[in-house]
Amino acid sequence: MELQNKLKFAEKGKDFLEFRREQLIKIINEYWNEYQTQQKEFLSLFRSVMLLLNQTYKEMGKKNFKIISSISKIRFEPQLNLKYAKKAGIIIPYIYYELLQEKQLPAYSFETTSHYLDDLIILLKNLLEPLMRTAEIEDVLLKFALNFKKIDRRINALKNIIIPNLQLDIKNIRDVLEEVEREEYVRLKIIKDKISASKV
Repeated sequence: MELQNKLKFAEKGKDFLEFRREQLIKIINEYWNEYQTQQKEFLSLFRSVMLLLNQTYKEMGKKNFKIISSISKIRFEPQLNLKYAKKAGIIIPYIYYELLQEKQLPAYSFETTSHYLDDLIILLKNLLEPLMRTAEIEDVLLKFALNFKKIDRRINALKNIIIPNLQLDIKNIRDVLEEVEREEYVRLKIIKDKISASKV
C-alpha cells in the first residue's frame, strides 16, 4: 500500500512537472522572439556606433578623443534601479535606467573636433537602452532555460528510474504474495485430503 501511494505521488509529480515544462517552453518562446527583435535593434545601433567611432578616430586621433571622452563623462550621471518580479515561479530582474545630464552644451569646442563626434554622442546615448533591454531579456532567458533543464532532469529521473523501480518493487511484492497464496492453497488442500483420508 505504501509503495502504491508512493507510485501515485511520483506519477502526479511527473504530470505536474510536465505541465510546468510546457509552461516554461511557452514563456521561453515568447521571450526568444522578443530577444531576437531586441538584439537586431541593438546590433544595428552598435554597428552604427562603431562606424562613427572609427570615423571620429580618423579625423581626431585616439589621444584627442580620449581627452574629450574623459571631460564629457563628468557631465553625465547614470541612474540605475534594479527591481525584481516573479514570473512562473522564477525571479526575474527589471532594469530602470536614466541618464542625467548636468549641462546641455558639449564639453568640447566645435573647431578642433570631428563633425562625427556629435552624432556619435547621440548614438551612444541611444545605444544604452537597447543594450540594457537585451541584457535583461538574455538574463531572463538564461534563468528560464536553467529552470527548464532542472525540470527536464527531474522528469527523466521520475520517468526512467523512480517510477519503473517502484513498479518493479510492487510487481515483486505481488509475485511473492501470489506465490505465498498458492503455497497456502496447496497446504490447505493437502490438509483437507489428509482429513478426508483419515475419516475413511
